[in-house]
Amino acid sequence: MKECDIIIIGAGPTGLFTAVNINGKSILILEKKPTAGKKLLMSGSGRCNITQSGSISDFFNHYGDGKRFLIPALKEFTNNNLIEYLRIHGLRTIDIKGKIFPESEDAYDVLDLLLKECKKKKVSINYNENIQKIEVIDKCFSILTDKDSYRCNQLVISTGGKSYPTTGSTGDGYHFAKALGHTIEKAKPALAPVYIKNYTFSELSGISLENRKIAIVRNNQTIRTNQGDIGFTHWGFSGPGILDLSRYIEANDTLKINLINQNPETFREHINQTAINDNKITIKKYLKTFAIPESLIKLILADLNVEPSSHISGISKVQRNEIIRLFCEYPFIVQRTGDFNIAMATKGGVSLKEVSSKTMESKLVKNLYFAGEVLDIDGDTGGYNLQAAFSTGYLVAKNIS
Repeated sequence: MKECDIIIIGAGPTGLFTAVNINGKSILILEKKPTAGKKLLMSGSGRCNITQSGSISDFFNHYGDGKRFLIPALKEFTNNNLIEYLRIHGLRTIDIKGKIFPESEDAYDVLDLLLKECKKKKVSINYNENIQKIEVIDKCFSILTDKDSYRCNQLVISTGGKSYPTTGSTGDGYHFAKALGHTIEKAKPALAPVYIKNYTFSELSGISLENRKIAIVRNNQTIRTNQGDIGFTHWGFSGPGILDLSRYIEANDTLKINLINQNPETFREHINQTAINDNKITIKKYLKTFAIPESLIKLILADLNVEPSSHISGISKVQRNEIIRLFCEYPFIVQRTGDFNIAMATKGGVSLKEVSSKTMESKLVKNLYFAGEVLDIDGDTGGYNLQAAFSTGYLVAKNIS
């Protein structure tokens, strides 16, 4: 049996960053894949959206139900701390509309930095090694893999969630945590596109709407709302506004999308007044003033049997009411969200009730730590998940050291 001070399970960004911030202890990372950081290389379509600019307090509302848990970690290691860490270690960053990327816009440069730091710190990484069993024996952790057995004083589980399983994120950490007595909140795809029932907007695929209001309605009650960019696809919707809501969306929910970002009653008054003041304006020309593409206007008007060239003043009251309803609250019935193969994050994981937010240590097992997406935390799109990975990893390292 091989012994070391600390074993970290998972050589993703969380595990690597945890390792390089621990001082004075022997560290072994166990990774089941043949290489490290496979999911990191996919982030930001390979460009690696590391974090966001601005105040760290602006981050707090971007983590769904787990936001309060993350506050100590985010305060301990902020976005600016991360940017400075990368700079000190030779990696410059750029700010593109508030999103922070490596200057090269190449995720490999971030991974290369972390691996070089691991080498400097003499962190050992064993690849292609699958863990079969973890036990606590005499206050130490005994780990059996398909190749060897190990013993360590402190254990960090940073295996990620279940999204993009080909990268190695297959939920293994949940099994390890459960075997050690932890509760696992049900895993669900997050940051996933949405598939719509009886979808008739396929021809709009590739078109996007900026900063639109979206509501999830279930059993006639509004469950969640969001405002953000929406992208039409061949089968439904994507884009940040939808992706960030997807953690809450369930099959048969209704998504009500405000295509023109107008209050229905305000829009009603406006369209009626326009019909009086300008009886020659067509409905197509009028609707285009709300920054929506002509193809979308034509598609919805066709469903209402309204000619785009019709003058507003000549449209019946019933048709006008339907125009108001559909352009302000177009209802789409959800078939499903994208599965883990295409979801960018995971909602669910190790219950936050059983982990200290100030140290990331288990409240049930001494010297057991969790970091990153294996926990029941998931951030919005735009670098928030990587920031959480680095912040929780840093907090683990600080408390272990």
